[in-house]
Amino acid sequence: MSDQKIDSRLFELYDKYCHGYMERREFMQKAMALAVGVTSAAALIESLLPDYAKAQMISFTDERIRGEYVTYPSPRGSGTMRGYLVRPMGPNERPAAGVLVIHENRGLNPHIEDVARRAAIEGFLALAPDGLTPVGGYPGNDDAGRALQSQIEPEQLKQDMLASAQFLQSHSDCTGALGATGFCWGGGMTNTLAVELGARLRAGVPFYGGQPASDDVSKISAAMLIQYAENDPRINAGWPDYEAALKADSVDYQMYMYPGTQHGFHNNSTPRYDEAAANLAWERTMAFFREHLNS
Repeated sequence: MSDQKIDSRLFELYDKYCHGYMERREFMQKAMALAVGVTSAAALIESLLPDYAKAQMISFTDERIRGEYVTYPSPRGSGTMRGYLVRPMGPNERPAAGVLVIHENRGLNPHIEDVARRAAIEGFLALAPDGLTPVGGYPGNDDAGRALQSQIEPEQLKQDMLASAQFLQSHSDCTGALGATGFCWGGGMTNTLAVELGARLRAGVPFYGGQPASDDVSKISAAMLIQYAENDPRINAGWPDYEAALKADSVDYQMYMYPGTQHGFHNNSTPRYDEAAANLAWERTMAFFREHLNS
């Protein structure tokens, strides 16, 4: 089943399944009724699951970067966290601004590691934390990752992301300038970090993420670049209240909604990927970080 044949209603069902609003059996029953050219449940799942091998943009061994897995303390969260730290390399190595790259609701999968490498290629010190560290880390597939992440208390996850931001900002290879970006759950966490970190975060770029409570928006000091998919009613329903609060509290923000796109359009490992929108959103993200983190 090609991405051209995937009914938009199937994406909506998959979104509900991915985010815990529908059990697998109900999803399969409803999805099979919509799928075109698919004869089995296995084939349907295969058509929707990510293909990380084909989607890698930057190699682990790219000479422009150096990546490593690191551990660091999270005293108010899991105790110890693990993440993927990627440094830009070059003839004149020096500290770089830090960018935290926050995964979806399934842990540190290969796609998010690739996004961290993309940020490092652009000259940033990138850290992609694995929120699944306390349950053994990303298990190798997204379905299992989602199940594991749902078992972790939200407050613990938040504290682990805050600890990750602190680790990155205080790293000897970081200038101290800190930005954050994230996708889906990570987009919502980017908004949360903007609230929690205040002036310690200079720039936040949430991709299709849940919004903070309106009463908390006044705590945001970071400049915000907020990116949404057009066909994403679950997330977009929260935008009007968020926008009103951003305006009322005079937060520096920009918002882009990408026409014709689905939730997850930046993820080039899945059929929801929209190449033109993803490229434009990433260009805007990097330009935004250069403006606010390198000044």
